[in-house]
Amino acid sequence: MVVQGSHASLGVILNMFNNGQKIPENHPEIVNGEYTLSLTIKENSPLDAWLRGVFTKICVSANSEQELLDIYEKAKDAGLPCTLIKDAGFTEFNGIPTYTAVAIGPDEVEKIDAITKNLPLL
Repeated sequence: MVVQGSHASLGVILNMFNNGQKIPENHPEIVNGEYTLSLTIKENSPLDAWLRGVFTKICVSANSEQELLDIYEKAKDAGLPCTLIKDAGFTEFNGIPTYTAVAIGPDEVEKIDAITKNLPLL
């Protein structure tokens, strides 16, 4: 659970780099095997507050993979920063790729709570 949550929390931040655009292989911006990622942070934005604050993270659980997918879709539909993690199954899940975690935010607590407030804490 810790590893999957770590994947999700890092993934949601990394997805903010380059305005969410992934750099494809053989992209002209890759020079000598290197490229630059950029992240623009607006002062007083939820991300700015989170980075300058205490990095609040709350872990809750879902009852099923479908419930996890539903939570992710609700977060996406609400326009919240979110990332869905699909474990490749190399060390767990008998080699079957499985959705394991969702990170939502950083954003305003009320917006996130509207989606997660009824889920049990881990």
